[in-house]
Amino acid sequence: MPAIRIYESALCCDTGVCGPDVDQSLVAVTADVRHLQGLGADIARHNLASEPTAFAEDETVRGFMHLVGSKGLPLTIVDGVTVATGSYPSRGQLLAFAGLGEAKVDPQSRPELGLSEKTGGCCGGSTSCC
Repeated sequence: MPAIRIYESALCCDTGVCGPDVDQSLVAVTADVRHLQGLGADIARHNLASEPTAFAEDETVRGFMHLVGSKGLPLTIVDGVTVATGSYPSRGQLLAFAGLGEAKVDPQSRPELGLSEKTGGCCGGSTSCC
């Protein structure tokens, strides 16, 4: 199962319900992460204030912090690949990253490549050159 890691800016807690203003994105991601953990997903959040070593130990995160800094957080990584920066993935995206949900793909929305049927020659033209 893919390992999902979310690296967050310095927070006093992970729920988003502390202080006078509730951060709805933190409330949502807290519920989403708990939901995925309940399904058996390998997902974890790392807070810069309480787990700075998690940021220093991961090469991808170190590089991100060096180039972008903490203003680019949250950073979401799946098996070492950066999949989202600057905002939290939705529950549907997290489920897809974990292999627990299907990405919504509309079979009717396939892109047209503008190719035509082969009419002659190896390249489809009237000549036989490529």
